[in-house]
Amino acid sequence: MLLISAKKSSSSIQATMPLHKHSVSYFLIAVHLILCPCYGLTSINATNDMLCEKYNETMCASNSNGEGCNGTEECKPGENEKGNLCYVLWQNNSRSFTIKLKGCWVGSHDACSNKNRCMETRREPNVQLLFCCCEGSMCNRKMTIPSNGFAPTPAAAKTSTAAPIRMASSSRQIRNILLFTMLPFITITVVVAIGYWVYRRHKMALFNELPTTDPSPLPPPSPLLGLRPIQLLEVKAQGRFGAVWKALINNEPVAVKIFPHQDKNSWLVEQEIYMLPQMKHENILNFMGVERRGDQFQVEYWLISSYHEKGSLYDFLKANLVSWGEVLSIADSISKGLMHLHEELPATKGEKYKPAVAHRDFKSKNVLIKNDMTACIADFGLALVFYQGKPTGETHGQVGTRRYMAPEVLEGAINFNRDAFLRIDMYACGLVLWELLSRCSAVEGPVDQYMLPFEDTVGQHPTLEDMQEVVSQKKIRPQFKEVWRKHPGISALCDTLKKCGIKMLKLDYQLAAFKKD
Repeated sequence: MLLISAKKSSSSIQATMPLHKHSVSYFLIAVHLILCPCYGLTSINATNDMLCEKYNETMCASNSNGEGCNGTEECKPGENEKGNLCYVLWQNNSRSFTIKLKGCWVGSHDACSNKNRCMETRREPNVQLLFCCCEGSMCNRKMTIPSNGFAPTPAAAKTSTAAPIRMASSSRQIRNILLFTMLPFITITVVVAIGYWVYRRHKMALFNELPTTDPSPLPPPSPLLGLRPIQLLEVKAQGRFGAVWKALINNEPVAVKIFPHQDKNSWLVEQEIYMLPQMKHENILNFMGVERRGDQFQVEYWLISSYHEKGSLYDFLKANLVSWGEVLSIADSISKGLMHLHEELPATKGEKYKPAVAHRDFKSKNVLIKNDMTACIADFGLALVFYQGKPTGETHGQVGTRRYMAPEVLEGAINFNRDAFLRIDMYACGLVLWELLSRCSAVEGPVDQYMLPFEDTVGQHPTLEDMQEVVSQKKIRPQFKEVWRKHPGISALCDTLKKCGIKMLKLDYQLAAFKKD
């Protein structure tokens, strides 16, 4: 038996790039996957003990720092009869092979020809993309190929990421059996696959044609972002639905949020929110456009927005104190942004009606600080739109970040109406403003180190049960320190925060009064 290992190198950034376009090869491997009782690949991290070796040929070749070369991937739990598997995808071309992808795969346990080793048993010389899978952590570290099917070229001993192998012709009897038994099913699969490919091309073309601003007579929509070269520079944040990159378009900095294929729905939700009529506001993150990158198994969904160097309020408060004037500026802009999000706006001559929107994941990490020390609200992947005459439904679970969940969410006692969802945002807003006050330098004496709400009680990674006990059962809330009461402005704002669950408008008026004083 021949054992071939891909070169190992560290990789800490999860980003996928498109493969070279071998249309026939990709179609054949798609047929291969359809014939197997499996349902797809996954590349998103999840909490599980199953590990697989991860490799991406395109990223490994294009990054000098080793990104995309072999690392490890933590597999997502399986569903129903499906389980976690490891896989290897390689290309056979003119009597040689090149490893393309390694990683996790959710599929049937019967899909693999060998459960303990990644072994390919189909050895058709004309098939360009080949595939094997196996069970067990890191079982795809080495792939096994029967020695009577392939033989390595001399270069195989020198390289592991593109190791050549000589192929021998398969048994005529096996080929004939496969041909006559699978030909009808393959014919149907070909028709379905071609129809699906045409549908996807048409649908993605519509996505790439989305305008970068709200539709209105003036100004016209920006040129398609798909025509602009986007250069990714560095990962600035890693969130629930993907990574946020600092990037350049024509030497201008932008932020690119990259959603993996599994989180396409969040990408669509954010598009819907940003493109609502009259949504544009100075305290809502400026949306620039969307893109679909990659092909077949390597699809990514990009959302492009303005870039803010100071980062999130969470990051800023960890490293900086804020003056009383900065507290007012940030709090005022947060309240105005959230109020605009929650408001229904009637139609105008140039704009249609704007429905109310609940954020549902409001926290300091989703508030960005601009250079002028005002703030804007971002990350609408869990947002909910309240269209007139359309019910909200009754299938909304406990979404959002546990630390910022309102008591009614923790107790599972929320009413599924608009006002209830908006009050949940208001509760979270009160916690964010408490974080802001906790780092204000206007108080007497030293300022404490930055802490998240309830961090002194439940730590940095609370469970749902922890938050239920602290917030719902013990009725604990973040405390206003006595020294804060010695500052008249902070004292008045503390009183306002106690009523933060009533109406955003009242908080906005109160902040305006503070500014006048």
